[in-house]
Amino acid sequence: MKTRKLGPLTVSEIGYGTMSFANYYGASPERSEAIRVIRGAYERGVTLFDTAEAYGPFTNEDLVGEALAPVRDGVVIATKFGWNIDSETGERRPGLNSKPAHVRRAVEGMLRRLRTDRIDLLYQHRVDPEVAIEEVAGVVGDLIADGKVGHFGLSEPAAPTIRRAHAVQPVAAIQSEYSLWTRDPEPEILPLCDELGIGFVPWSPLGAGFLTGKVDPNATIDKADFRSNSPRFTPEAMSANQALVDLLRRIAEAKGATPAQIALGWLLARRPFIVPIPGTRRLDRVEENLGAAQVVLSPDDMREIEAAASKITVHGARLPEAVLQYSYR
Repeated sequence: MKTRKLGPLTVSEIGYGTMSFANYYGASPERSEAIRVIRGAYERGVTLFDTAEAYGPFTNEDLVGEALAPVRDGVVIATKFGWNIDSETGERRPGLNSKPAHVRRAVEGMLRRLRTDRIDLLYQHRVDPEVAIEEVAGVVGDLIADGKVGHFGLSEPAAPTIRRAHAVQPVAAIQSEYSLWTRDPEPEILPLCDELGIGFVPWSPLGAGFLTGKVDPNATIDKADFRSNSPRFTPEAMSANQALVDLLRRIAEAKGATPAQIALGWLLARRPFIVPIPGTRRLDRVEENLGAAQVVLSPDDMREIEAAASKITVHGARLPEAVLQYSYR
């Protein structure tokens, strides 16, 4: 697989988001199967693996740590701090917490669970309005100086916040939701990443599975699946948003590809510093996603997609308001 740059980091041009192994889409597979899939992704060329202390909490980091321990020096592990989670018990408390002492405690737990002496890429999961971003950047800078962290990242920040953080501690990567149906980063965040030499990591690049064309708009979503509470996964919204899937399917048929591969290929073609992290619990889906790297979308293809997409109105907020309120601060 080809590589791309996230700031100073070199990673596979398609990464792997592991959140789906933390019961967000209903019950996860057996641990041994999850490890087989994660290791299978590495064997197929993936070198960027994304997790977070909030996934579980803690259980996802522990899983990723075990899965990647045999190949630790061949991968880049990214994880995230910032929610108000007790560093010892994993108890979730309301809101955010990026106070320096809390960040240091969180990192010690991450290192244990990930079975490593360093975190390659440490993101602030959401910007904490109670703690100046300069203070957050400073404590991450101290952790970098201590050798416990390699690089600093931010998730779902606003452009001015990125500038302020970057002035204190260079930011290697920004992670925000970005796909053909969520294009919020385009006006400000992507141009700023280009200006400052920061990589961009789209999470949910397949629209939580919807853009693959494999989500039945008429199906009832299990209550244990987080999508059951998402405004974009109501029957009405899914029915209206099917037009995007139809567009992807039409391009895919012409390219001998799948809708998922076109959705990922579109992201890869947007900027050379974009590294999407699709997540899946199945190895055949990993292989399908990685096949996007072989899809060539010409400038004419991109213009065709843009022209068609511009006529489609996406229905439903991308996240419930209780979660959305923490974005772009």
